[in-house]
Amino acid sequence: MNTAVIIVAAGSGSRFGGNLPKQFCLLAGRPVLMHTIDRMREALPVADIVLVISHSMKDYWLQLCADHDFVSPRIVVGGATRSDSVRNAVLSLPDCYDVIMVHDGARPLVPASCVRAVEAAMADKAVDGAIPAVPVTDSLRLMDADGSSRAVDRAEYRAVQTPQAFRAGKLCAAYASVSESFSDDASLMESLGHNNFMLTPGAPENIKITNPADLAIAETLLAR
Repeated sequence: MNTAVIIVAAGSGSRFGGNLPKQFCLLAGRPVLMHTIDRMREALPVADIVLVISHSMKDYWLQLCADHDFVSPRIVVGGATRSDSVRNAVLSLPDCYDVIMVHDGARPLVPASCVRAVEAAMADKAVDGAIPAVPVTDSLRLMDADGSSRAVDRAEYRAVQTPQAFRAGKLCAAYASVSESFSDDASLMESLGHNNFMLTPGAPENIKITNPADLAIAETLLAR
């Protein structure tokens, strides 16, 4: 399969706090985003990678690359929302790809086995997409409109990770036709009836850096 990988790193990191968006903070001496890119390059060495970053951080990123002797993937400028950023990247791609994979720039510890399992699942032509997922370990409660809540069976739920992979043509058509924002690409595809997804094994260490404590956890996991 001819695969393109989009790494989304245009967010402002408002939940993270601090002076820098989380994807540019240092993890083991290098920006988080460099770890993420290296993991994807290791897992899929022949895939084409596109990096989405905000216009305001582009020069800063290029300076980081120079400082760390790091070769950046091709850059696409992001939009106001995650969906806008992915749309910009998807619509910038030529139509030569079979599969488009989308990964969060703030997931720097994704194992190669997780990435390869997602791509391998797309060999089944009947599948619209492949999504890594892990069992939910916390107890869950469903909130009702009146503010009350009720317990639900966590065995029926999975926590979704990235990278998520989709048929290139279907994902391009979806982003060309829908302007709404979605929390992930699978939600967009599902809204258009493309819901034949294969869940592949995620990884506990494939955490998303969301707050400063996550950076400390990532440091520990990386050291192992």
